[in-house]
Amino acid sequence: MRFRAKVVNIDCIHHFTNVVNTISKLLKKCSIRLTKEKMFFILPDQVANGGVSMWCELKQANFFDEYRMDGVNEYELNEIYLEIVAENLCRAIKSANNAKSLKIKLTKKQVPCLTVEIELPSLSSTARIVTHDIPVSVIPSSLWGEYQEPEMPDFHVSLCLPPLKTVKHIVERLKNLSSYLTLSGNQEGDFALKVETELVSATTRFSDLEIPPYDPDGDSQAPSKLWPPSEMASARIDVKKLLQFLAGQQINPYKVICNIVDQSAVHFFLVHDDISLQYFIPVVAV
Repeated sequence: MRFRAKVVNIDCIHHFTNVVNTISKLLKKCSIRLTKEKMFFILPDQVANGGVSMWCELKQANFFDEYRMDGVNEYELNEIYLEIVAENLCRAIKSANNAKSLKIKLTKKQVPCLTVEIELPSLSSTARIVTHDIPVSVIPSSLWGEYQEPEMPDFHVSLCLPPLKTVKHIVERLKNLSSYLTLSGNQEGDFALKVETELVSATTRFSDLEIPPYDPDGDSQAPSKLWPPSEMASARIDVKKLLQFLAGQQINPYKVICNIVDQSAVHFFLVHDDISLQYFIPVVAV
């Protein structure tokens, strides 16, 4: 197995740094899937066990000036799967804000590592290189089936969220009232954030939000036709998990789609030209 990638363009370095920083705030450990065309950051499906799951997909050509990957098998298994502590990768590339180049490669030290090499500007003719060796675990091919793209849930409502900064500000206020928050929405563009306890009930409502278009010939999925457009679908979730998602967004998506599976889960889909990020939060029973 071999992997080597290099970024020279400073805007691409900043963009990649923001992606990794977002990932590190969403989860502690993640898996990295490397293919010829794409790089993925994955947290496998934990929703059934009460945890979140995530799928982030990057087109390597939009980030890297050089990209070389040779997987387990050139023909059938030409991919690489690694497990890494996301925060370690984030810390390693933080010093790349003013870098001349950023290199990432798979190396073999005492253990397998992702080695990050950052070339910093220098007043002398000698380059200044900062190197970080980040331990990784190689995931055997027998387990790759657990790291495939999650299926889009059969949701009841799909709508575009208001600006994330606005939602984050509201949720931060509501978290002081309760540990749980209910998201509700319908296909007419109504959306609500609500907390309810024995002592207090507080709700923030939005109306006339954009409804994502449905393309029957594309990859988009339509909400259930059996769900009345005016009826609110609801999901009660852990407010900390929602805040974790909202606090980690540094990739500046131009649209955030919220799909609600009534009394089951919330699925967030961040729309960006270079990145696709999906995030699932399960409901919490009353």
